[in-house]
Amino acid sequence: MLDIKFLRTNPEMVKDNIRKKFQDHKLVLVDEVIELDRKARDAKSRCDVLRSQRNSISKEIGALLAKSQKEEAEQTKTKVATIAAELTSLEELENQLAVQIRERMLAIPNMIDPSVPIGRDDSENLELEQFGDPVVPNFTVPYHIDIMEKLQGIDLDSARKTSGNGFYYLSGNIARLHSAILSYARDFMIDRGFTYYIPPFMIRSKVVTGVMSFAEMENMMYKIEGEDLYLIGTSEHSMIGKFIDTILDEEQLPQTLTSYSPCFRKEVGAHGIEERGVYRIHQFEKQEMIVVCKPEESARWFKILYQNTVDFFRSLDIPVRTLECCSGDLADLKVKSIDVEAWSPRQQKYFEVGSCSNLGDAQARRLGIRVKNMENGNYFAHTLNNTVVAPPRMMIAFLENNLNEDGTVAIPQSLRMYMGGKEFIK
Repeated sequence: MLDIKFLRTNPEMVKDNIRKKFQDHKLVLVDEVIELDRKARDAKSRCDVLRSQRNSISKEIGALLAKSQKEEAEQTKTKVATIAAELTSLEELENQLAVQIRERMLAIPNMIDPSVPIGRDDSENLELEQFGDPVVPNFTVPYHIDIMEKLQGIDLDSARKTSGNGFYYLSGNIARLHSAILSYARDFMIDRGFTYYIPPFMIRSKVVTGVMSFAEMENMMYKIEGEDLYLIGTSEHSMIGKFIDTILDEEQLPQTLTSYSPCFRKEVGAHGIEERGVYRIHQFEKQEMIVVCKPEESARWFKILYQNTVDFFRSLDIPVRTLECCSGDLADLKVKSIDVEAWSPRQQKYFEVGSCSNLGDAQARRLGIRVKNMENGNYFAHTLNNTVVAPPRMMIAFLENNLNEDGTVAIPQSLRMYMGGKEFIK
């Protein structure tokens, strides 16, 4: 959410930002906020005048009563009653205007970084760099579910009976590989100085609307019926929410956290749920990284976060590339975002396995996450997040890139200690 003072003084800049995101239908919101804000400030000014008058008249009543001029005091009290009635009406108006302003401000996208390329959708994202050689083996690489089934590691049919499409049973060495990847990711991030967390897997609506846009919320979140609780779509939601309504000392920054959680997603939209596969599913597990820092440090942490994911995948012999998200592909809260994509030998192309986001002070402003500064006053922190790894999607890249012609799957050295020393799955 933008600072309303910024919008008030830079309305054309905010509108230009909306155009860069190809959301012209939101241009009207800027003018509506400005008009509502004017009415709110007028109401506040009038309230301040009335309160001042009420205080003066109250003193006058006290003076009249001290002189035993009760009749005059009673007459003067009618003025206080009139003022009180107008104040009540104006305060109600202020509350109504504040709600209307916030609704519109939440829908206005964050200001994107000047370095973000302008484009309508993900087809216009820009490749930045490739890491590792994308190899196509001289044998046919089967579909990932076929690899898993041959290794007796997945059961989709039973999951459809118990839960429907978008769910799965993992078993045997594939289930063990899934857990091994997450354990390795946990230790990988701890070794890089991040503090390990397991957060709540449900959060309240106040946190949901603080960490994401309404459109994302509608398409992603599962609500617990009859309660103000939602299943998290990623542990970032809980971890940023951890700081809601807090004032941090500058000495406490940066907060560098890594968290494990299951994730639950509706996956409503154009992509939908796969009939047979684990690329887009309702339930998965993920290791995340989160940073809360000073504004001047967020650009540096942004680079560190996506490089962590690159390094993690390279340590497992998986070629990856980084992709700069264009303006139209950025969620409304994001200032800048880079996707990490892994190489698929079967498809002979890259696919997304992680997304690194700098959200500026948007989440902090919504959630009230401030930093104490005695000299210049308190300010809002910057928040960032990035995926370390999210199996089972990541296992698609893992299995394809480590598959041998005889159907066995090689286990990279870095992962063997989590797999009981196994060099192969067969």
